[in-house]
Amino acid sequence: MATRKNSTDDPLAPVTLAVGQEDLLLDRAVQQVVAAARAADSDTDVRDLTSDQLQPGTLAELTSPSLFAERKVVVVRNAQDLSADTVKDVKAYLDAPAEEITLVLLHAGGAKGKGLLDAARKAGAREVACPKTTKPAERLTFVRQEFRALGRSATPEACQALVDSIGSDLRELASAVSQLCADVEGTIDEAIVGRYYTGRAEASSFTVADRAVEGRAAEALEALRWSLSTGVAPVLITSALAQGVRAIGKLSSARGGRSADLARELGMPPWKIDRVRQQMRGWTPEGVSLALRAVAEADAGVKGGGDDPEYALEKAVVTIARAARSGR
Repeated sequence: MATRKNSTDDPLAPVTLAVGQEDLLLDRAVQQVVAAARAADSDTDVRDLTSDQLQPGTLAELTSPSLFAERKVVVVRNAQDLSADTVKDVKAYLDAPAEEITLVLLHAGGAKGKGLLDAARKAGAREVACPKTTKPAERLTFVRQEFRALGRSATPEACQALVDSIGSDLRELASAVSQLCADVEGTIDEAIVGRYYTGRAEASSFTVADRAVEGRAAEALEALRWSLSTGVAPVLITSALAQGVRAIGKLSSARGGRSADLARELGMPPWKIDRVRQQMRGWTPEGVSLALRAVAEADAGVKGGGDDPEYALEKAVVTIARAARSGR
């Protein structure tokens, strides 16, 4: 068998297998291979095909020896959707990959097309993981890595604020990091992120929550009305309120200790622990219970259980702000 287990740092391996459903990471896996190939040969021919374009016999045509022995990159997207006959062609190619040609298979993972996935791995394909990011902590790690890759420094609070502001789309997060790095000199902090991305739905929702759990009712109501006037979905605001109150409850019931230790215990970043510690002054266990009930009532109200979602949110914000001051 011509293919051997290839190091993940060799983008010119005969076969690269990019596995996952995160489009940005899949595209970057392709771009890395193409860039490496063109660095080795500026005339590299790149063929980027969808699964329906790779018909039986097509791969053999694309990888047949060239009179000019040109370097070539053949990209196959959604490889899990290839026809049975085409899969046979690809498996046969994996046993004897052509020189100067890099085959890139983009596969969603999972049960569909698993035979091809297993065959590529058995053949020693270089594998790049491109998992869908589903957790806030994963998106936060992604943002930190983006800043690091660009050689820039951003505070933990800035990274978190960017995730809160932009949301779950990695392309938008990557674009935001790139813009900040291009426009701002020195360390990027939370204030800079706020200036650039104020008004985003998630950011304004968390502003409402922060002011409410700090007991600043007037400011929380002002932020709430501004958010609603700019089209922020009420359900996003109840979600932010719930997160804010739950964080107060979790930290108030935890044992004392260093931020790093509590972060591990509660599943929060250390900087978040420090912020919640400041916010929880004045809170009592009874206040937390009252605030949680208010959030639950508001959630029901904005999801069809009431006639006026705006009133439901205003009532919850006022109740939470009062609860935040109940122990003072």
